[in-house]
Amino acid sequence: MPPVAPTPTSTPAEIITPAPASASASAESPEPVASPALASASASARSPEPAESRAAGSADASAQNASAHTASSGRSRRRSPQRETTTRPSFLTEELPAEPARMGFRGALNRIGMDFGPGSVEEAFRRDEAAVSRQWSGPRTIAIVNSKGGAGKTPTTALLAAVFARFGGAGVLAWDNHQTRGTLGWRTESASHRNTLREMLSDSSRLISPGAQAADLADYVHHQPRDRFDVLRSQPPRLAHDDRLGPAEVDVLHTVASRFYRLIFVDSGNDETDPLWRRMIDHTDQLVVATTSRGDHAEAGALLLEALADRDERSAHLVEQAVVIVSQADPHATPTEIGAVSDGYRSLCREVHAIPFDREMVDGPLRYTALAGRTQRAWLSAAAAVARGL
Repeated sequence: MPPVAPTPTSTPAEIITPAPASASASAESPEPVASPALASASASARSPEPAESRAAGSADASAQNASAHTASSGRSRRRSPQRETTTRPSFLTEELPAEPARMGFRGALNRIGMDFGPGSVEEAFRRDEAAVSRQWSGPRTIAIVNSKGGAGKTPTTALLAAVFARFGGAGVLAWDNHQTRGTLGWRTESASHRNTLREMLSDSSRLISPGAQAADLADYVHHQPRDRFDVLRSQPPRLAHDDRLGPAEVDVLHTVASRFYRLIFVDSGNDETDPLWRRMIDHTDQLVVATTSRGDHAEAGALLLEALADRDERSAHLVEQAVVIVSQADPHATPTEIGAVSDGYRSLCREVHAIPFDREMVDGPLRYTALAGRTQRAWLSAAAAVARGL
């Protein structure tokens, strides 16, 4: 038997594939160190991949593409302009419904279950009530003037302050700005002390310091419990020539008052040449001329307005916006006499209001609640005229 040739082994022959041109070029340059990620990818390429892995990878790639497409679409939607929307009307009403009548015959019917609106008289009352109840941003100073004594400045000061305090709330001061013994302190209620503006001047540095409080003023002013305003008295115990006040003292007192009060009513003296009086005018926001139906009082007030109109531009503006309050001092004065005084002032000021005779205004303490109904209504109307100028 001829000899048998050896059988070759089953090891397959290695097939060498020539590298691409780019690989040859890279072989001539230093070879960078392959990153683990690239090495892993190369190993994966050399080893056969199961069909299940290829299918899973294809599914993952499709999911990633879909996610990228969704994100891209979302960004596109966000970049697109928003659609115009209409404003939805609010369910809340901005205006309160009109309050039913509470005065007169209509008010009486409403109290037994009816529903009537206010009449013209009550509507006018409500307009005046709203005017004096208003709150202003910052303090306001109202000066009550007439160069003739007994013309009604003190009753006008106290009763205007009472109206604003009763309808508009606290923060109202009546200031007796006299060199002599003013009567505002005599016709209003006294507190448990006898302090005047002199004591306030002495302690003014403390009262305008950052630590001062509104309650600290109780030692210097006299509160009116019924009419809810405060009174700063002048200096009754002193003679007129002792320690006269000047513009600097008025500035200090006004600074203290403006810090703690929203409305300051100033009862002035009779001498318009006094520096104290003139400095008061410099701080005034609203001018009120108080007079009675007597001819000498009315003439003094008119001359004062004419003199102020020639003083400077600011004083002239105060005159144009002034309110004149004519009080019937004589119970026997006729409507014709009162009308003549009122008509004579109309060309000199903004508004004129007449106050009927009331015995509670003649002498003694001045209290708004003690006045007759028609007198209270007249003061409310006059106070509303003042408020319209603030």
